[in-house]
Amino acid sequence: MSSPYDAGQHGMPEISTCLWFDDNLMEAVEFYTNVFPNSAIRKVSHYDDGRVLAAEWTLDGRSFRGINGGPVHAGFTETISLSVSCADQSEVDYYWDTLVDGGRPDACAWLQDRFGLSWQIVPVRLYELLSDPDPARSQAAGEAMMQMQKIVIADMEAAADAAVS
Repeated sequence: MSSPYDAGQHGMPEISTCLWFDDNLMEAVEFYTNVFPNSAIRKVSHYDDGRVLAAEWTLDGRSFRGINGGPVHAGFTETISLSVSCADQSEVDYYWDTLVDGGRPDACAWLQDRFGLSWQIVPVRLYELLSDPDPARSQAAGEAMMQMQKIVIADMEAAADAAVS
């Protein structure tokens, strides 16, 4: 089925995540754009009284939008989270420690930041260990992960290695 908005007719649509804040949108946007490389605030609009209404920004090249929409009825929940794939332990440590500051850690690589937004800080090595062709190694790595908040790659590798000893 062809859409009237297929590429070539109207260009490609941009899909971005939109986040609702009570009244601290700019504090969050400034924080997030300072945490991630290749990030910038693109646009800010204001209410008639000068307060920030909405903003558009990029985090590592990905588009986001946000509004100061007033009191949030449900707030952010874990049903929506942002996942950060990390190359190594130093990246895990940086993103985890920076984002959890003022927030709260949770199990298995999850945290909530100071604004209540949920993040998963996941080393690529986690996926490799969990998909290890040796079921004993994979299971041991998964069991180790279940005991962690911030993922420690060396501890997961040690658990996987011990499963085959």
